[in-house]
Amino acid sequence: MKVITMGVHVLDVLVRPVEAIPEGQGATLVEDIRMTAAGTAGGTALTLAKLGAAVHSAGAIGSDPTGDMLIQLLGAAGIDTRYLVRRTDTPTSASVLPIRPNGDRPSLHLLGANITYGPDDVPWDAITEATHLHLGGPELIGVDTATRILSHAKDHGVVTSVDLLAPGALGSFEQLEPALPYVDHMLPNEDQVLGFTGESDLTAGAHKLLDAGAGLVAVTRGGDGALLVTPEGTEQVPAFAVDVVDTTGCGDAFSAGFVRGMSLGRTPYDSAVLGCAAAALVAQGLGSDHGDFDLAAADAFAATHKPRS
Repeated sequence: MKVITMGVHVLDVLVRPVEAIPEGQGATLVEDIRMTAAGTAGGTALTLAKLGAAVHSAGAIGSDPTGDMLIQLLGAAGIDTRYLVRRTDTPTSASVLPIRPNGDRPSLHLLGANITYGPDDVPWDAITEATHLHLGGPELIGVDTATRILSHAKDHGVVTSVDLLAPGALGSFEQLEPALPYVDHMLPNEDQVLGFTGESDLTAGAHKLLDAGAGLVAVTRGGDGALLVTPEGTEQVPAFAVDVVDTTGCGDAFSAGFVRGMSLGRTPYDSAVLGCAAAALVAQGLGSDHGDFDLAAADAFAATHKPRS
């Protein structure tokens, strides 16, 4: 599997545990502060590399120390960063994540250079040489650009997947509809399906995406696992029972596991199981890059651990 993860790349600064922000000039001690690469493209790249894919990142970051650190972290994970373009007038996207004791993760986020990515930045020839294109956060670069990128991939026989970044409340169906005929695997979360489709029922929302052209829809649902909707039917895929430290990057890990499973010829259900296993492994530590695992370890985890009841 030779994959380009294109779109949102973020440097996360994670602090744990945070029960409350000190008032005024107050201070409190914490157990851990880490920096990791993240984002619907960057975070997915990390887990794809662990699962044995050859990964190239593509997107826009700043010419700043934050961007330097992001490139260093991606490179250390074995990811080729040559297709990341660097802006001199816009900072690298970053988030500060005060992680609550239960694993919840409110976010202080800087959009940064991600929204500046455009057609002139796209490595068109590299897409044609890939087996898979994962586009993270197409709503940030605009539906026209996203549609052009995805249609180019499909014209050259490249498998495509898409994950979203914006909360569902900020989404609209018009931001996605023209691109959907060129999406093999649509990988949103539950809130995004409802928000972007305008439906009140999750299955109905997923079918609206299918009817508009998506090949299948795998919806992440946090501790409830995933809902898999294909033209053949609907299946629930349970999450695994683990002690959650931090949910950052779990959706990206699911996306990576799912598309890696599909690249190996697994069924959509079995691919979603791999996605849930990857998400569970990431959730047990701090940050999108948590876990020293590979494909064999993720499969072994799925075979030996109980699903949530």
